[in-house]
Amino acid sequence: MIEFKLPSLGADMDQGTLLEWKVSPGDTVRKGQVVAIVDTSKAAVDVEIWIDGVVRELRVHPGETVPVGAVLATLDGIGEAPSAPEPPARPAAALPAAKDAVAAHRISPAARKHAEERGVDIDRIAGSGPDGGVTVEDVEHAAKAASAAPAAITKAAGPRRPVTPAARKRARELNVDIETVAASGPGGAVLLEDVERAAAPAAPAKDRQTEMRRAIAAAMSRSKREIPHYYLSEVVPMQRALDWLAAANSGRPVTGRLLIAVLQLKAVALALKKFPEMNGFFRDNAFQPAAAVHLGVAISLRQGGLIAPALHDVGKKSPEQLMRELTDLVRRARAGSLRSSEMSDPTLTVTNLGEQGVKAVYGVIYPPQVALVGFGRIVEQPWAENGTLSVMPAVTASLAADHRVSDGHRGALFLAELRELLQQPENL
Repeated sequence: MIEFKLPSLGADMDQGTLLEWKVSPGDTVRKGQVVAIVDTSKAAVDVEIWIDGVVRELRVHPGETVPVGAVLATLDGIGEAPSAPEPPARPAAALPAAKDAVAAHRISPAARKHAEERGVDIDRIAGSGPDGGVTVEDVEHAAKAASAAPAAITKAAGPRRPVTPAARKRARELNVDIETVAASGPGGAVLLEDVERAAAPAAPAKDRQTEMRRAIAAAMSRSKREIPHYYLSEVVPMQRALDWLAAANSGRPVTGRLLIAVLQLKAVALALKKFPEMNGFFRDNAFQPAAAVHLGVAISLRQGGLIAPALHDVGKKSPEQLMRELTDLVRRARAGSLRSSEMSDPTLTVTNLGEQGVKAVYGVIYPPQVALVGFGRIVEQPWAENGTLSVMPAVTASLAADHRVSDGHRGALFLAELRELLQQPENL
C-alpha cells in the first residue's frame, strides 16, 4: 500500500483545505496526473500524484482542512494485488433487529442523535470506534458522502460554467451565487477577483489577503532567523541585450514579443550551472544540490500578496518557449490555478521589481532555498569603458545567499558570470 500525503507547497504552508477530488477509488493514476485540488493561504493548487498506482481509498473529504503530511489517500502499486474487497451487504431479511444492532454496533447516544439530525441510516454505517462502535465522526463522514452524490449527478447532467477552484471556494465563503458573477477570465472563466468584486459591498474584509500576509511573514521571519544572509550587487550593462531584443521583436506581433525578463531568467539559469551551490536546498543541516534549474518567479497578485511558482528547466529552453511559459504562469497565478509541482519545485527565486521603478532590490531567501537573485529597473547612467565616457543603459543585479553553503567570493563570481552572459544575448 502506498500513502499519498499532502505535500508542502512552500515554507509558509502548514496546512491545506481539500476542495475537490479528481479521482475515485479504483481509478488508475499516472505520475504527474492531477488528482486533487487543495486550497492554501495563497492559491487553489492542482495537486499531482508522484507515482503510478490504483486508488484504493480516499481518506480526506472535500472541505476538510488537514496538516502538511496528512494522508490524503492510499494506493496500490501497478501490478500489486488489490486490497480485499468490502464484504457484500447483507440482505434486508438478515439485518438484526434494532435492539441487536445497537448492541452490535455500540452506538453512542451522541452518534444516534447526530444521525437523526443529518437524516442518516445509522444501521448502515461501519463503525470505527472501539469494538466497532459508531462515532459522531462516522456519522458525519457518511452524511458528507451522501450529500456529495447529488452534486456529482448535477455535474454529469451538463457542462458547468468555468470557475476556478479558488473562485468557487470564495463564493461559498461570501454566500455569492456563482452563476450571477460577471466573468473576466480566459474562455469566460470566473476568477477569484470576479467573486470578490461581486461581493465587495457585503464583504468588509478579505480573509485570504490576511492569511497570505501572515504566511509570508512567517516564512520571511523564519528565513531571517535561521539563514545567515549575505548580500552582493553588480551593475550590469544592458545595451547589447536591449539591441538584440529589439531586433528579435521587430518581426513579431505585440502579443508575441519577448521581454527583457526572459533573457535575465535564462542568464541566471546558465550561471547556476557553473555555481551549483546557489541552486538547491538546505535541509537536515546539510545542503542538497538540485538536479535541475527550476526558477521561482516572484509574481504580485491583483488582490494583494506575492507568490513565486516555478518555471521548470529554464536552462534548457529557448527565450521564445520561456516567454510563452512565463505568460501562462503569470496568468494562472493571478487566476488562482497553479500545480503543486510549480509551488514545491523552485530551486532559486528571481524577483524583478524593475517595472515598479525600483533601482535595486535586496530580497530575503525563501527557505529551504539558499539564494535569491533580484533585478531592478534599467536606467541610463554614465559609463566609462576603454577610456571613453558614454551613457549606458544598465541594471543592478543583486544576490542574497546563504553563508552556510557559499561565501562572498563565490557569490561575486556568480554575479560576474551573470553579467558576462547578458553581454552575449545571442547565446542565450
